[in-house]
This record gives sequence, C-alpha cells and structure tokens, in this order.
Amino acid sequence: MTLPLPRSILVVGSGGREHAIVTSCLKSPARPRVLAAPGNGGIARDVKCFPVPVDDVPGLVALAKRERIEFVIVGPEVPLSLGLVDALITAGIPAYGPKQDGARLEASKIFTKELLLKYKIPTAPAKFFTEVAPALAYLKTRKAPYVVKADGLAAGKGVVVAPTLAEAEAGVRLMLEGGAFGASGQRILIEDCLHGEEASIHLVVSGREFVVLPTSQDHKRVGDGDTGPNTGGMGAYSPAEVVTPKLLEEIERTIARPSVDAIAAEGIDFRGTLYIGIMLTPKGPQVIEFNTRFGDPETQVIFPLLATDPVALLWAAANNRLHTVKLEVKSDYALCVVLAAQGYPDQYPKGDAITLPRLSGAGEYIFHAGTTVSANRQIVTNGGRVLGVTTVAPTLRQAISRAYSLCDQIGYASKYCRRDIGARQVARLK
Repeated sequence: MTLPLPRSILVVGSGGREHAIVTSCLKSPARPRVLAAPGNGGIARDVKCFPVPVDDVPGLVALAKRERIEFVIVGPEVPLSLGLVDALITAGIPAYGPKQDGARLEASKIFTKELLLKYKIPTAPAKFFTEVAPALAYLKTRKAPYVVKADGLAAGKGVVVAPTLAEAEAGVRLMLEGGAFGASGQRILIEDCLHGEEASIHLVVSGREFVVLPTSQDHKRVGDGDTGPNTGGMGAYSPAEVVTPKLLEEIERTIARPSVDAIAAEGIDFRGTLYIGIMLTPKGPQVIEFNTRFGDPETQVIFPLLATDPVALLWAAANNRLHTVKLEVKSDYALCVVLAAQGYPDQYPKGDAITLPRLSGAGEYIFHAGTTVSANRQIVTNGGRVLGVTTVAPTLRQAISRAYSLCDQIGYASKYCRRDIGARQVARLK
C-alpha cells in the first residue's frame, strides 16, 4: 500500500542544496505547500521563508507545528547533529534526515573511523589523539603526505592535508593547542593519505534498505586545475563516469552494503542520506568520510537527474517504506558551476547587486546559495558561494557550454568562478 504524500513540506536550510530541494518539491505531482527556514534571496522568490536559524531546534519545531507541516526535509548537518529530527518525531512530525545518533557519523570523524575499522570497511589507517606530544610522535612513524582532521564539525575546514612533516605538526598544534576549531578540534585523528580520484556516492537509507543515487564529482579547490585552498565546493557534475558500472557494483558490495549494515548493527535506525566520500585508489575504492546529508553542490546536479519524484522517495525513506518506490534516473548529464565572491574562501565582500538572466527553457537552473534581499528588494550577495548555475543536457559537453553561457550572463561586482568544471571527465572522453 502506497503512503499518501505529504500536503505541506518545510525545507530547513539556506544554501544552494536547499534551493534545489525546494525546486524539486515544487515540481512534485503531489503539489505540496512548500515553506523554508531560513531560506535565502532566491528561495524567498519561490516559497514563503521564515527567519528561524537552522540551529534553533525549538523554534523550528514550533514553526512546523504552527504551519501544520506534514513533512520536514533537513538540509544541513548542524540541525541534524543538534537533534532536530529527534525533536520533530517526538512532536509527531515526520522528517527526512537521521536522528542525533545517526548524525554522529558526520559530527564525529573519530566515531565514523572507529565504525569503519571495526567492520573492516575499506578506509585509511588512523590513530586518535587529545594531546600534542603523542600526536607528534605518531606523525614521525608515518610517511608524507599527512592528513590531520578535527573530530567535530568545522564547516568543511577541519582537515589539513600536509605535504611535509613540519606542516602536519603545525596542523596538530593549531587544533590541539591553538583551538582553531574550538571543541571540534579538541580531539583529532591522523590518518594515512589516500591517493587517487575522488567520487561522491549518495545513498538514500531507511534502516537496512538503501538506493544509490546518481554518482557525482565535486571540485573542492578554489582555482582552475584544482589549485588553491579547499572550499565547500566550486562545482559538480553527474554522472561521474570514472565510476564505471563494474566499479559501482564493487562499491555497493564492499562499502555501501557493509556500511548500512554496520550502522544498523550499532543500533542506529538511520533514515536519511548517507553521503560517502570515496577515493578510487590503486588498491580499490576506500572511504574518505561519511556525511549524513546531501552534498552541496552535488545536490544541484543529482536532483535534476531524478525521474522519480524526490518527495515520494524521501517520504518513503522517512516512513520505512523505501521498498515501495522505484528509483528512475534520466539518461542526461547535469553540471553545476558555483559562482562565488572574489576572495572566497577567505575574505570576500557582501552586498553586491546581482543581475540575473531569464532562463531560456527546460534544463536550466540558477540555485541561490549566498544571497539575500536588500531593503530596496534587490537580490544581493550574502556569502562566499553565491549561486549554483546548473544545466541538464544529453551530453556533458553540451551541459558545460550551456552552464558557462548562463554564468557569463549573470552580473555582480565580485563574481568569480572556476572555468574548468567537468574538464577532467571531458579529457577522459577524448
């Protein structure tokens, strides 16, 4: 028996990921009433937004009750780690996203690493530390490059990949002595550096059931040719053909299925997204990390490729009925170019007025991330990553051409983007 779909949905978050989710919800055959909190300048053009911060769990629950929301989709990791889903379920409101115990898989890198090692899921060897001296001693037993990670959430900035011992030692001191990441950096892990090409694998999980969404590749470095500092993501494309059907089958067999089973074996009733960062090493695929929400900007390329109604998919997962929904995916390619503010991920301006083109047709999206509405009702920049320009086309080259054509039609003073999103896959096609 198919569950009736929700008539009202609240999307929690304020980024490009949440704008993509809102857009998909509005296209659902169920035609639900869609709200967002807190939203952003672009989301506010599409649905009613409420200025409730993502870390205000009581406020979000009160909002959902007041607006008679039947389903909440939680976008970012912070409210998940604070127990928003637990609080919503206690209030009798179904939600998509793991409860607090499942969110620990992202909120604590040590927790995840211990689970991976316990269940012998392929990942890099690692040790955990709370004091500087033993951490420095351990570094001297490993080979460069070194990976030093803060245990807790650090807005994607709690990882140091150090090419030299001196830089690794500085990273250890920065976290354990310098308090660079506050409580998140009071415990660290040092792990061997994995070498290869990265890919993003997103699972929609409901207990021991799961489906694999289209594969994707993110572009983390700020500059062309993967240069400069790491960011939250400068663009993505899907599918990632470096993950061949044979390789995907191996990932499902050796990583996805064992991970879902391990989480369940630990007594965690996980209903949400398990985003597995994979390194395709010469020894086979290995886990870099787990996230417990959709990636950003990966969501902006995955959701437009779904032929299945995402609302039906997420609703079924939240209600332990994932087996009732068949996942269908379009045969197209999707590509997202992130338009940022010059200076990101360090210091960057805010408040630049944005001019946007009229979209010419299907398969074109401008997802807002760091935007807001000014006093004179103008959309202006309000973050480091400003917009996600996404296109869908029969070939990757066509998607690239359409996306950059749109990017060139968008104007604001501090506009910056990488010009090589998708180039790695295009090079493989030659």
